[in-house]
Amino acid sequence: MMVLVDTPVWSLALRRKKGDLLAPEQRRTLALAELIREGRAQMIGSIRQELLSGIREEDQFRRLRESLRAFEDPSLQAEDYEEAARMSNQCRTRGIAGSAVDFLICGVTYRRGWQIFTTDNDFLRYGEALPIKLYTPA
Repeated sequence: MMVLVDTPVWSLALRRKKGDLLAPEQRRTLALAELIREGRAQMIGSIRQELLSGIREEDQFRRLRESLRAFEDPSLQAEDYEEAARMSNQCRTRGIAGSAVDFLICGVTYRRGWQIFTTDNDFLRYGEALPIKLYTPA
């Protein structure tokens, strides 16, 4: 099964020094490396943008951009955005708020039958109202 990797997980692996990672963070980066080796790690444009935003040094920006180019974004359709909006509405009726990007992640993964790999606890709340699947490394 394909796994859409959220920004915080990519950030651990690509923007932080390995020596600065705690044991659970190291396990997540190893799980990401395994997903990449298996060809199951997926990315969408909004996650790519979040990862590249806020990098002050142009050389670091270029290196990260080049690394990320190894991952092709799936072609998003109008239905992905419509599903994201529907999911946002569904959560709001239950008092659960979230960002447009988070609900796009939910919509894209739901429509494709993918899992979400994240450290963002908001997705646990979304999962109370939505049929999303979270990836838990072994």
